[in-house]
Amino acid sequence: MKKVINFTVNSEDKGKRLDIFLSEKMNNTRSEIKKMIDKELVLLNDKLPKKAGQSLKVGSNIKILEEKFKLGVDFTKKIKIIKDTNDYIIIDKPSGLLVHPTDRNEVNTLTDWLLSEYSQVKGVGESVDRPGIVHRLDKEASGVMVIAKNKKMFEHLKKQFKDRTISKYYTVLVHGILDMKHDKIDFDINRGHDGKMVARPKIDNFKVKNVGKEQEGREALTEYWVEKEYTRFSLLKVKIHTGRTHQIRVHMLAYAHPVVGDSLHFNKKLNRKKDEKLGRIFLHASELCFEDLQGKKVCYNSNLPKKLKDFIKELN
Repeated sequence: MKKVINFTVNSEDKGKRLDIFLSEKMNNTRSEIKKMIDKELVLLNDKLPKKAGQSLKVGSNIKILEEKFKLGVDFTKKIKIIKDTNDYIIIDKPSGLLVHPTDRNEVNTLTDWLLSEYSQVKGVGESVDRPGIVHRLDKEASGVMVIAKNKKMFEHLKKQFKDRTISKYYTVLVHGILDMKHDKIDFDINRGHDGKMVARPKIDNFKVKNVGKEQEGREALTEYWVEKEYTRFSLLKVKIHTGRTHQIRVHMLAYAHPVVGDSLHFNKKLNRKKDEKLGRIFLHASELCFEDLQGKKVCYNSNLPKKLKDFIKELN
């Protein structure tokens, strides 16, 4: 009997494209997933899917022929250590690396790497699946992260994140030219009916494209500065004052300037040829500042990956 990898679609993934769903679950690009589908290695409810972009329904079963399935790139090999102290580690997370597993089929996550390289972090934190991990970056995003190596540092960092005294800056490329060169976006964020995170306006009858209907959401605040403008794009420095899921991506879409390369939160009317050429999201955690156990403020930076630098050069 052939071994298979099984996935079941839950309510959070309702309406999601098949290729996006599988790309998020495994370390494979959407183009790699499409090739698997074309080679008939993927079954949807025991039938061949009609197309890679087929919409998923709750309860649907997805099977992959495990013996023929080749895992994508092991992104843990691309992790760079920026700083290693007795209390914490600063890493430069590569795009494509999942921070922690979300189901039993996901491998080669940051958690796996931590347990292999820093066994002392086992038991640090609030979950065995997230040893020492007090914050996260989206799988597609890259950049600087801090991991606690002991319980005292974990609680110290956790309090700073809760009190919003940690500074987090990102370098982000978005579609279009923004009218306001510096602004704050304070739409609440909540999960929509299709499982995707959406921005929620706070004022009755306030209408903005790509924003969900008025309803209760979680407070979210994003601040940005335009650093450079191109023909159809803008390079931003972004500071998040809160840490909601997909916050920058959701807020910029609500602001009508979606992040370049975002395959989940985008405007279907946009010309996305550049996005497809880039092959990843242009979202990079460039700076992280916090207070160490000695009470000293420390800041760590991460330069743009070569792929993002080269993409910018092509826009000039």
